[in-house]
Order: sequence, then C-alpha cells, then structure tokens
Amino acid sequence: MAADPRSSGKTGEKPQSCPQPGGVEAAIACLKQRFTEQIATGEELRRQHANTLTLVENQPADAVFFAETTTDVAQAVQTASDFKVPIIPYGAGTSLEGHLNAPSGGICIDLSRMDQVIAINAQDLDCTVQAGISRDKLNATLRDTGLFFPVDPGAGEASIGGMAATRASGTCAVRYGTMREAVLNATAVLADGTVIKTGGRARKSAAGYDLTRLLVGSEGTLGIMTELTVRLFGRPETILSAVAPFDTIEGACLATSEAMQLGLGLARIELLDPLQLKAVNAHSKLSLEEVPTLFVEVHGTPDAAREQITYFSQIAKDHGARTFDWAEDEQERNRLWKARHDAFWAVKSAWPGRQAIVTDVCVPISRLAEAVVATQADIEALGLIAPIVGHVGDGNFHCIVMIDPQDTKAAETLSRFSRALAERAIAMEGTCTGEHGIGQGKVNLLEHELGAGLDMMRTIKRALDPHNTLNPGKIFDLAGD
Repeated sequence: MAADPRSSGKTGEKPQSCPQPGGVEAAIACLKQRFTEQIATGEELRRQHANTLTLVENQPADAVFFAETTTDVAQAVQTASDFKVPIIPYGAGTSLEGHLNAPSGGICIDLSRMDQVIAINAQDLDCTVQAGISRDKLNATLRDTGLFFPVDPGAGEASIGGMAATRASGTCAVRYGTMREAVLNATAVLADGTVIKTGGRARKSAAGYDLTRLLVGSEGTLGIMTELTVRLFGRPETILSAVAPFDTIEGACLATSEAMQLGLGLARIELLDPLQLKAVNAHSKLSLEEVPTLFVEVHGTPDAAREQITYFSQIAKDHGARTFDWAEDEQERNRLWKARHDAFWAVKSAWPGRQAIVTDVCVPISRLAEAVVATQADIEALGLIAPIVGHVGDGNFHCIVMIDPQDTKAAETLSRFSRALAERAIAMEGTCTGEHGIGQGKVNLLEHELGAGLDMMRTIKRALDPHNTLNPGKIFDLAGD
C-alpha cells in the first residue's frame, strides 16, 4: 500500500501482473496477497455495493476492493485484466439506473476512501480532488475560500467521481452547467491498468481529441477516474428564493420557458406537481398549496438579484401564479426550499411498502409544457402513482413511479410508461435521460435515441476495453458480440 494517500501513480505505466492463471477466485486471491485489509467478500457488503433503484435485480460482485490510491486502482484493474474479470467502480451508491450491478460478477472497486482535496487553486477558480470525495465534503473544505462547487444532483453524499461518470447535473445546472462543463481534466485508469491524464487546468484547449469529455458520462465503461480537476465559482453576494403556486402545470412550465428565453439569471428553477406537494406537506409538516408550484432561486449582487426576482414574479403572474412568496434570510430560504429537498423521501413515506423507481427525460425548453402535460395524461390513463418533479429550467423533469411489489403486472406497466415517456422526449428532439445516465435501466432506449451513433460508441468501447471488463452490461451490451 502506498504511503501517500494522494499518490497518483505514474501516468503511462502499468503495474506488474499477477503470475498465476485462473478466474475471479484467482484474481481475488492475487489482490489479497497485496492488499490483505482492503478486500472483502461478505455477502451483505457485496449486496450493498450493488444497490439499484431500477426493477433490475440486485447483482453483487464477487468481492469489494477498497482502493486508497490511484496506484491501488491501477493494480486492481491490471489484475482483473490478467484474469479477464469484470471491474465495477463504486463511489457512494447514489446512482439510479443500475450502474453498480455486476451482471457477470467480478470485483467492485470502492473509491470512497479516496476522498481528499489535493489542491485548491483559488486564483484560477479550480481545485483537484480524489474521485471518492463527496460534494458536501468538498464544499465544506471550500467554505473559507469564498468559493463553492455548484453541481448539485440532490444527494450531498454523491461522489465527485461518480457524478462525473454519470454526467450528473441537478438543481443548479441552469446557471452553472453540468459535470460536462465542470470537469477540466481527469486522471484515469484504463482497462489494462495504464494510468493517463486527460488534460491540464487551462480553460480551453485545441490539443487533439477531448479525452476529458469522452470519460465524463462514460459510466465507468472506458476507464476509472481517480482524480479530477473541477471548476469553482465565487459564492454569490446575495441569494433570493421564491415559491410560486400556479393554477395549472402548463402555466408553470410556460412561465419557466419565458424566463429562460428572456435570459433571466436564474440559478435554480424547480417544479413540483400537486401529488408531490401533497406528499411533502404530510412528510415535512408544511402547509403549501397542493397545486403545481415553482421553486426559484437567483444569485447576484443585491440590486441585480432583486431586479431578477421582481421580473420573474411578473412573468409568473402573467401565466397564472396565485401568489409569489420570496425571501433573502437563509433560514427563511431554507424553509421555502424544504419541500423540494424533501421530495424523494416524502414520496417514500407517503406510500409505504411501494418501491420508488425514478426516471427522467429532457426536452427543448419550448416543448416542456407539452411534454409534462402529456406525461400527466399517461400517468392518469395507466393508473400510476407517479409524482413529477423537475429541473425545468433545463427542460428536465423526473417521475417518481411508486410500484406495488405484489402487483404482477407492475413491471409491464412501468415499462410501457417509461418507453412512452422516453419516445415522446426523443420525438421532441430531447433525450431519454437528462442526468441519470443509461446504466442497465435504459439500455433498450439508447439505440432508439442515437441510431447508428450507437455503433460508434461500441467501436470506441471495443478499442479501449477489448475484453469488456470495465463495467460490462452498462450503456449497451457487448456480451453477444
């Protein structure tokens, strides 16, 4: 085990191979020789590392390896490559589409111990971190610098590496962008154990292929990112939050579209439908109107923030907002946002015994109202319990479908609904997933969205991972090739 917990390993080099032949048992034995205390095979631990919020069954790996350095990761990947054993990367377990399952067995590499900030470059507005650090820990470390990392997928424990691997975004993407824009470069381990860096810290580069963007969103299928340099932003001088209940969900969506088209500097704009508000009121002891509601936040100077919130209030009222309640005080702002932050757990508690399956799509902002209204009609026609919540400033919304595990037709109904939702989004020139990724859960939708483009993805995968050992079965299935 390396002495320096932040050791990157030498780029371009591979660790020494294990000498003996064999399958996954031999690979595990080989790793145990080198990392006695870092590898575990207990069933419950393995199942915890394969947690998934899809209807796909839990498929645990054969062992969990707790990496502490990039060199550790490279050694584990090299060993797996020697024995043609699958590798499944794990950050914090917050992904939603079965990314963590091991359908062919193998070794799960847990990066959660790699959770350090390596360097903060305040003048350049960036920092370099290990992939296992959570966004909450990163922002806590940055607090005294006056800077923050804005990408907020809703789970504070989400790891920066996992967020990059799934190209996550969340509530602040409307102003600050997604992980696609946030990551400047990465250190990554390739399928044969080679360590590479994808770039430097410059804000732009025309030097060859964009390897950083190739890895961001690749879901661990092309390489395992172990360190990342990410963009930071100055903490806003003023933050104003507002809540606007509407007569109709269409009105809320149209107000969102107009605000975005006019270029208002909104930092967040979130939608909750009436069913979601009903669950939140019960769970969080609130008394919000159970009607379609927008939650809005603006960042800026005191004058600019007030000007923007005033402008948006008029847009909202023009589209049927019943009231417009806003606040600057942090405690009051937290009160206004409590409904949005509690959304998932509110739904879980409202329908105990049911399984929550979260799906998302994203459409051009001009088609948002049409897409949401049509989705509500589908939910009603199929008799589903499926509250809607959305990062609507991006045209992105989620349905939290509550499935009865005792209903033998539940999986079929969910499949029909999800397929119709995705196909509608794609027909509107949108996407079957705005931020969750493909994983296992949406493999069957990707070809419909990309067509022949999927062949190019397969070509890249085969070139970089010829033995299909990096997170196999995710994004597309090469098993039958």
